[in-house]
Amino acid sequence: MKFNIKNIIGTSAFLISQGIAAQFYIGVQTGIGNIQSDVKGTTAGNRLGGALKTGYVYSLTNHIGIGTGVEFSQYKQEVYLTNSSETLTNYEVDPSSSAFAYNVTTTNYNEKQTLHSIQIPLFLQYKTNINKGVDFNFRAGAKYFLPVNYKIKASANYVNGTAYYPDVNLNISDLPEYGFGSYDNYTASGEYQTKGIIMSMFELGFTFDMGVNNALYAAMFLENGYGSILDLDNDESYIGYNPTSVVERKANGLYSTDKNAKIQPVAFGITLGWNFK
Repeated sequence: MKFNIKNIIGTSAFLISQGIAAQFYIGVQTGIGNIQSDVKGTTAGNRLGGALKTGYVYSLTNHIGIGTGVEFSQYKQEVYLTNSSETLTNYEVDPSSSAFAYNVTTTNYNEKQTLHSIQIPLFLQYKTNINKGVDFNFRAGAKYFLPVNYKIKASANYVNGTAYYPDVNLNISDLPEYGFGSYDNYTASGEYQTKGIIMSMFELGFTFDMGVNNALYAAMFLENGYGSILDLDNDESYIGYNPTSVVERKANGLYSTDKNAKIQPVAFGITLGWNFK
């Protein structure tokens, strides 16, 4: 299914202009936030994520409404190589413009990822009363997911980078002044280049009246991204090549090894909010 981002933003802008007739809400969202990838040889561990959200629902009928707003979310996870001593190969170019295969081997490589984003939701809500002061709510729609930054902190007990020049059948394994050789206790920070994508969203929950114009909202949510948030032009070594040193090597990250990889946010958990008029 294809979504038109301009339509989502345009509809959201229209609803803002009609906000006087809307049910406003503020809330928090917490649960498992996972950045799924199809990069081979990598494993990710789930950690808690969360979001702050605000918006409103414009009533079309007694049961149906359309909502929008803005959300600020955070995803955190750790990524590592499935084989802790695997060698990965990417192609680099040295200062003399000669291409070579750059082979990187690490021990206990670990990558802590933190993703911050802005999300603009657009959803339909179905609401019905099931008891005095209690309404059942179901929301379904889409979000425009815009990453603000996607930072990584990489570490490894040992890093070794070697070169193979296929044109002259030459292997270089220990020439640290030209960036080839080993180094212990590696640490570095980096950042992935990103782009916006569309996410689907679903919420299932209840509102509990807390007065004439106020209600507590509690729900379970599920969100899933489509497309990839990474914006890469070339495959890169997850630990970069430095032509002058084996010490100061850039952290490109494991997901940089495949420019066509699908990197998608997925989250599920609990939403708590406060509705007011």
